[in-house]
Amino acid sequence: MSAVGSFDSWGDAQLERLRGNEVADVVFASASYLGDFSIVWHLVGVGRAIIDPSVVRQSLAMSALIGAESLLVNQGVKRLFRRIRPTETGDPRFPVRRPSTSSFPSGHASAGFFAAAILTTATGRDLAPVWYSAAVIVAVSRAYVRIHHPSDIVGGAAVGAVLGLVGSRVFRALVP
Repeated sequence: MSAVGSFDSWGDAQLERLRGNEVADVVFASASYLGDFSIVWHLVGVGRAIIDPSVVRQSLAMSALIGAESLLVNQGVKRLFRRIRPTETGDPRFPVRRPSTSSFPSGHASAGFFAAAILTTATGRDLAPVWYSAAVIVAVSRAYVRIHHPSDIVGGAAVGAVLGLVGSRVFRALVP
């Protein structure tokens, strides 16, 4: 077995120890659902704009950048790999939408780390742990519900972090 295969087996075994825990099941299944189409990140932007109308431009810019990141990852990067998902329909214990794109890299992980970078740029470093913790939960949720391999999550997080560096610069240019 390859190093990646060994890592994936080890990661899935660790998550299996949590699967069946009522709280973990609700948290990760909900995070996986809210990560679809980056719903959670758009909701954060809307919430910020409702609380403070002066950040409406920031929220709109963030949503536009998340859309661009999603297009780049899901229609660009994923087409380079064509990796098969760990299960055809996910784990039967967790009803999830089965994406039509390749398993690698995880779009949820990429979008989460990208959004965390943009949100950190928008709100300052003090809130970075909140944004990155949410990104980790959304990312790990995809391996938890068995629609991604653990290495897909690592790859997606890395892609999202790199794109987040670029996106943060664009964000600062759009919203000085």
